[in-house]
Amino acid sequence: MHTQTYKVKGMHCASCSSVIEKVLKKADGVQSAEVNYGTEKARISFDPSKMNVHDLSKSIEPLGYSLEVPMSAEEMGMSADEHATHVGLNQSKKEKFAELEDMWTKVLSAIPIAIFAVVVMSWEILAKYNIVPPMNYVLEEFFHHLLPIFATYILFVVGKPYLLGFYRFLRYGKANMDTLIGIGTVAAFLYSFVVSAFEEVLRPFINVEYQYYDVTIVVITFIALGKYLEARSKIKTGDAIEKLLNLQAKIALVIRDGKEIEISVNDVTHGDLIIVKPGAKIPVDGIITEGSSFIDESMVTGEPMPAQKKVGDSVVSGTINTTGSFTFKATKVGSETLLSQIIKMVEEAQGSKAPIQALADKISAIFVPIVLIIAFLTLGTWLVVGSQYLGFSQALSFGLVSFVGILVIACPCALGLATPTAIIVGVGKGAKEGILIKDAATLEKLHKVNTVVVDKTGTITKGRPTLVDIQNLSNLKDDELVSIIASLERKSEHPIAHAIVDYAREKNILLSETSEFSARGGSAFGGEGRGISGTIKDIEYFVGNAKLISDLNLSFDSSKLHTFTSQGKTPVILATKEKVLGFVMVSDKIKQESKQVVSDLHKLGIKVVMLTGDDENAAKYIASLVGIDDVVAHVLPQDKLEKIKTLQSAGRIVAMAGDGVNDAPALAQSDVGIAMGTGTDVAIESAGITLLGGDISKLVKAIRLSKITMKGIKQNLFWAFAYNIIGIPLAAGVFYPIFGWVLNPIFAGFAMAMSSVSVVSNSLRIKVKKI
Repeated sequence: MHTQTYKVKGMHCASCSSVIEKVLKKADGVQSAEVNYGTEKARISFDPSKMNVHDLSKSIEPLGYSLEVPMSAEEMGMSADEHATHVGLNQSKKEKFAELEDMWTKVLSAIPIAIFAVVVMSWEILAKYNIVPPMNYVLEEFFHHLLPIFATYILFVVGKPYLLGFYRFLRYGKANMDTLIGIGTVAAFLYSFVVSAFEEVLRPFINVEYQYYDVTIVVITFIALGKYLEARSKIKTGDAIEKLLNLQAKIALVIRDGKEIEISVNDVTHGDLIIVKPGAKIPVDGIITEGSSFIDESMVTGEPMPAQKKVGDSVVSGTINTTGSFTFKATKVGSETLLSQIIKMVEEAQGSKAPIQALADKISAIFVPIVLIIAFLTLGTWLVVGSQYLGFSQALSFGLVSFVGILVIACPCALGLATPTAIIVGVGKGAKEGILIKDAATLEKLHKVNTVVVDKTGTITKGRPTLVDIQNLSNLKDDELVSIIASLERKSEHPIAHAIVDYAREKNILLSETSEFSARGGSAFGGEGRGISGTIKDIEYFVGNAKLISDLNLSFDSSKLHTFTSQGKTPVILATKEKVLGFVMVSDKIKQESKQVVSDLHKLGIKVVMLTGDDENAAKYIASLVGIDDVVAHVLPQDKLEKIKTLQSAGRIVAMAGDGVNDAPALAQSDVGIAMGTGTDVAIESAGITLLGGDISKLVKAIRLSKITMKGIKQNLFWAFAYNIIGIPLAAGVFYPIFGWVLNPIFAGFAMAMSSVSVVSNSLRIKVKKI
């Protein structure tokens, strides 16, 4: 079964998406089809042996739609990645702008005519109430002969899509928003034309003064203007993908046969050595082999400060080298790179549907037929019931106005745009902040979360040993104490030794040459090891744990040592044969932002639970420092899974934040799995949400973003439903017997045009919201 996403041409409303879905699903060999009006894309799973994409496109072409089937990479003379970028950005974007330009040209031609029609209509209305003098006969006749000509241009040129919608409805029985507008404006135009052509013949039967050329003109102009504004706004909702695509470098400076040559980034292969100069974009992912620099990764990870990179560190495509030059070996190219994965994930997430959209989709699917029925029933009611009280002529006039008003004001577009536009903007904003959201359903679930479960190591803490305390019991300076320990430890491969040596380097502490280096009782700290010894400047030093000090028959005040060890810290003691000089404590350091994150989660009403395989006392100490509510220690990966299930059975909606590898079972069980990704090693498919850079503060941002996005969706849906629930009865004349209100189709057209624009504009507000 082949699954592919295609751009759909010709979509104008939410009803279009339901019509296309129905037709595609009926096609032979199609397993599933999901059409998104917000992104104007169709995701189709089909059997290539029974059906190809060209046949699928042909199945919807009679209805005015088509699937955009791009030329293959080979046909275009491009690599797969260059082809994907070209199709995904340039082709689609250029066509969209060309379509916008054509729409704007028609709108510009219609606006002066609409203004003229409104002036004439307003003059006649105001003259009835003696607010302005009436038109003289010659001017009135001239205007009334000019309006039919203008209305003909507007209906058949500017309103051509709506006429085609009417035609397809008559031929194929498929209706959408264009059908409604087409029937309404054609009815107003034909009625007016018949009255104009047979004015004297019809005068005894109806009021021939009521003509609706102005309605045809103004309604189509308003709707065309609204569709133009909507299309322009929709382009802005999806600019996150464009910005990500623009991050991709076009060329790479590689070393081939000992020479530096510039090649297309698509020609870079695994193992290529690539030179990156200051200010240049990094073309692919890889590992630095020579040189160092500070790299601006903000556009990929959201981290504002440039990150220092040296030999052995990984670099990511799309990021910018700020200072020094360096050489790196390509490890991931083309679609393997982190940037390509991010682009793919964002595109798929923006095209996915949130569960909250289901109701709107169901209504959109039956919306147009129901509105058509309501419109014809309303016209019939006015003619049958209204004639008894108002006379046939007046009832026909009100009936026609109501008929056109219902067809014009009822628009499923606002319903169809309510969810996808907010999702597109929300997912795009998340990507900009280094928050990758897998799909719309995950974004919706996240706003309901009331319990966040975190792994200690790598989430609350940095995930690597760090020197955190120095206890000096001698006359030596602290730096001298650290220098002696680090000088001895630098020959060790143990992580604790690395932590001490790294600390010395960060503080620019000079190390000394050692001699007579030896391990005491095994390895430095592993197994039965006691420590190490070595000579510096003719003095023999011993570095190790409490067992080594005991072997040396030395004593010292160890009360502080016990305090630190109860906090989960590991002591490294320095001594000579005569006395203990001091000790340093090494532990997994708490991330600077952890305490603030827990506090922010509490403000959002979210309980925080920490799971760890560490000692209970150490875990509780860490939890007390950052304000975590509940701690479960001594847990294995399967125990974490059981804890998630226990919380869920108690009615909690659980988000689990972990490293995405060791915590895979728990991440899968949780309502929302959140992977703390770092560098190029992040597996963005492993969880519903990935926080790039391993920054836990993005967890709060992700939850806030989900709440803002869902609030925007609910606002959009409320106004879309309210608009139709109020607008259709008002247009039908339901309030006429009570208040004497009958909605002019011109105002109906304006309201319909603005409803879609307001929904898209409300979604765009998510862009500027602070998270």
